[in-house]
Amino acid sequence: MIFLTSKDQEADRLKGLMHGVDSYVTKSGNFSKEILIETIKNTLNRKNIEKENSEKKQIIILGNLRLDCLRYECEWKEKSLLEPLTTTEFKIIKELVERPGIVKSRDRLMEIAYRDELDVDDRTIDSHIKRIRKKFRKIDPDFKSINTLYGSGYKWK
Repeated sequence: MIFLTSKDQEADRLKGLMHGVDSYVTKSGNFSKEILIETIKNTLNRKNIEKENSEKKQIIILGNLRLDCLRYECEWKEKSLLEPLTTTEFKIIKELVERPGIVKSRDRLMEIAYRDELDVDDRTIDSHIKRIRKKFRKIDPDFKSINTLYGSGYKWK
């Protein structure tokens, strides 16, 4: 957002910036249309780059795995799973692949999968992992990318 105003006091500028203004342009004695045009161009370019970066983050590719976080779609070895992941299963996979090799405790996976639900048994995560593996093994019988670390949790290798 670009704010074009005749107010050029520091307090006015600060108030505008605190309300989310990207650029604050004043129409004081040295106002320039060229500067306003360049400010608009720069702001639009920055917003386009932010949008592109945001869209890139919505697709996670790790080895044979491709997760589309906007559509909640999962592919393994360039094939869609025969049975799609549930939203909860998708959240669990996403948490594991965002930091491959790092062990995620059942408690952490429960936080991700069940943010607002307080009464969830930690063994529920074990059931989800079992179903996730089963879905992947329908298209790849040798699927072994989710490792169980007994007493600790799970990791994506």
